[in-house]
Order: sequence, then structure tokens, then C-alpha cells
Amino acid sequence: MRRMAGTRLIQWLNLLVWALVVLKIEGANVSITIVEDAVAKGAVCLDGSPPAYHWDKGFGAGINNWLVHLEGGGWCNNVTLCLNRSETRLGSSKHMDKSANFTGILSRVQNYNPDFYNWNRIKIRYCDGASFTGDIEAVDPATNLHFRGARIWPAVIEDLLSKGMKDAKNAFLSGCSAGGLASILHCDSFRALIPSGAKVKCLSDAGYFINVNDISGARHIEEFYSQVVATHGSAKNLPSSCTSKIKPELCFFPQNVAHEIKTPIIFVNAAYDSWQIKNILVPTIVDPHGTWHYCRRNVKNCSDDQIQTMQGFRLDFLKALENAGNSSSKGLFIDSCYDHCQTELQETWLFDDSPLLAKTTIAKAVGDWYYDRRPFQKIDCPYPCNPTCHNLVTI
Repeated sequence: MRRMAGTRLIQWLNLLVWALVVLKIEGANVSITIVEDAVAKGAVCLDGSPPAYHWDKGFGAGINNWLVHLEGGGWCNNVTLCLNRSETRLGSSKHMDKSANFTGILSRVQNYNPDFYNWNRIKIRYCDGASFTGDIEAVDPATNLHFRGARIWPAVIEDLLSKGMKDAKNAFLSGCSAGGLASILHCDSFRALIPSGAKVKCLSDAGYFINVNDISGARHIEEFYSQVVATHGSAKNLPSSCTSKIKPELCFFPQNVAHEIKTPIIFVNAAYDSWQIKNILVPTIVDPHGTWHYCRRNVKNCSDDQIQTMQGFRLDFLKALENAGNSSSKGLFIDSCYDHCQTELQETWLFDDSPLLAKTTIAKAVGDWYYDRRPFQKIDCPYPCNPTCHNLVTI
């Protein structure tokens, strides 16, 4: 009986420890701020509702430091899809959760985010469907769709400046996925909006989308981006140094604009980015018989031929990345994982078993790079060489 009771006590204690760990990983819930004043500027979500963000205020030594993180969530490339999107959190602040869970790079726990835990940490919600680039004045009364992402961007930044960011000593723009692309496209404008005396850098997490053929030989993603740019009227808000030379939709690809970025920026990306494998390399439209169905969901299910195809994608990705240039001001954390967005999740940002590259966590690499403690430009060996990866598995 004593042995049984002791066993139960140990099990209970283990469960308690696990629960405490989970609570720490889950982080803080941060309430939403609706930017009502933005409506008068025409800076609105797809449905015409005002934009929004979540702000966990800085404290202690970080009170004048600001981390602005751009939410991801894909794009809408035609009126039908944008109309559907306008009825969700990705197109309307009316449908957004009233609070957001801050973990990873947004965590306020020092052990889990040692370089940025006490900063002002902001998550700007994504509700325009074009990485904050669209701007069409006219609104079709039949749909009431507003394509105004390029107006949301300065309106939210101006609101934050009025609330203390004008006194920033350090400022860091980050973003994941479509938000990671936005952090590339808006990196220099962020620098321009922040006081000149501040130290400003940018981070793109899983935002380096590349323009390559899918397995059928077509460039599905180029056509898709062309439709996004046309639908949202994005061309005039993409870098003119790019659009003056090539088609505007090609300037939605980082490989064609990243070399022009003057502000220091670090790219955190999986070389086998799971979103890009699923949507650029093998979109479902080119796999009608589902040959890639199980491989797309779990890289361990991939055949040797499929792995070889993915190795080819990695080489294409690395070649496209070369276009960003090799300036010492740029950082690289390119691991060989099958994943998408690694800075927002505590498990991949900084935890006991987080992914490592050159024996370094993402949090350590980014912090060292931001504070100029040491440069970080590392590219991992090919899959499956890295046992620390948290490869994405979907059901």
C-alpha cells in the first residue's frame, strides 16, 4: 500500500510539474487594443472595421525598448476569397479574440526570452490580406471590401509612437509568415518612422517565400502573387527600385527586394519550409492523386524520390537567399527543419529541447545578432542531419 501511495504521489508531482511547465509555455494573455482613430484615415480591415494590436508594456530596463511583431495568415487573391476572409479574424477586428497569448519572442518570462522579455512587445493583427501593401480608394458597395493594408501600417505605428515609442532607444520589427514578408517589405519604412537616435533592426521569420516551379513545372505561386497584387492595388506600395525594373508581382518575392534593404535584418527560416513545400512546391492542384498527401503532413512519410525533390527545393531556396546579399549587417538562421514560423512558439524559440544550429538556439542567435554581441550567418546541413528539429506533423 505504501509503495502504491508513493507511486501515486510521484505521478501526481510529475503531473503538477508538467502543468506548471505548460503554464509557463502558454505565457501571458494580452488584451486587444482597437485603433478607432485609424478609420478616419481610411486605414481599415477588409470589412471596414478598425485595425488592432496587442501590447504588453515594457518594464524595468526595457521600458524604452519596443518589439513590434506582425501577425501572419496568408493572403487573399480575389474578391471571393477576400470576402470570405472578411468574415474571420484575418479580415475583421470584429472577429478577433479579445486577448492573445504571448510566447516565444513575445514572452515576458526572462528565462524563456532573455533579451526581449521586459521590452514593450506588440503584436499587430493581420486583417488586410496582402501583407500591409494594398491601397484602393474605391469600395464596391456590393461587397464592402476595403483594400487598405498600406494605410493600416503607418496608422498603427503612429498610434504606438503617440503612446511612447517616440522615445524608443531600441526598436525591433519582426513578423511570421505573411507577417515575415511584411517585415521585409516594411523594414526600411519602420526605420524611417522610428526616431533617428534609436537602434532599429528587423527580423523575418518564415517570410522568405521563393519563386520556383512546382512539381508540374508551373509557377503557381507567381500567378497567385500576381492576383494578390492586382486585387489589392499593391504595386504602388512595393519598392520602386524593384517595380521600375520588373513586373510588380515579382517584387512581392523577397529574393527580388531583400538586397535593397538598408536596415539590418535577420532571416529565420526552415530550408524545408513546410508552408512552401505544401503551397509552392506541391500545391494540391498539381497532386490530384494525393501522391504527396502523407509526405506533406509528416516528412518521415516521404519516399526517397520525394526527399530528393525537397532537397532540390532547399537548393533553390538557398540560391534565392543569396540575392539578399552577404552584408555583415544581415543575419541568417536557416535550419534544416520541416517547419513554418519558429520565433512565436516557445518550444522552438527557447526551451529545453529547442532546435539548434551551430549549438545555438534561435533566441540566442537573434539576441546576439540584435545586440551586436556576435554576428550570426549560419545555414544548416541537409535533412535529416539535425536531430534537434521540431518537424511539423499535421493530422
